[in-house]
Amino acid sequence: MRYRLVLGDITRLKVDAIVNAANRTLLGGGGVDGAIHRAAGPELRETCRRLGGCETGDAKMTPGFALPAAHVIHTVGPVWKGGGRDEEGLLASCYRNCLRLALENGLRSVAFPSISTGAYGFPVEKACRIALNEVAAFVDVHADAFDEIVFCCFSASDRDVYRVLMQELGLAFDQA
Repeated sequence: MRYRLVLGDITRLKVDAIVNAANRTLLGGGGVDGAIHRAAGPELRETCRRLGGCETGDAKMTPGFALPAAHVIHTVGPVWKGGGRDEEGLLASCYRNCLRLALENGLRSVAFPSISTGAYGFPVEKACRIALNEVAAFVDVHADAFDEIVFCCFSASDRDVYRVLMQELGLAFDQA
């Protein structure tokens, strides 16, 4: 199993699943969510409409349609309200539930954006630490389940935070 750190557009990654940092309707929005819906095509919205939304911290899966990724795992991250509303626990749950869905469906490679750090305002370093700890803990338990976990950052500053924390946590990774 390898970790990869990428600066770029998650909609261009050829992996078994990309994770969509979605809103509760799953019908598209801004940021990563809007980009994924535009790249996947109108079938994604129609499929998401039938899912009936998603609760914060949970995850649901759809086909990738026109994306290079075969699947999209949609998760709803928490809006940062200062840390007193279980935002950290809800964000951790996003990562666990995405990986659980990937495992249950035999997916070997998953790419994550930086969930909740855009419009939802979660502090990047705090969110990154949660992401890395949750993914590493899940992978430790399910060591043979995945070939690759990708952390795809839209900004160089986010990528730099991931790089520093991955090194600090002793996670070996490839960088692209």
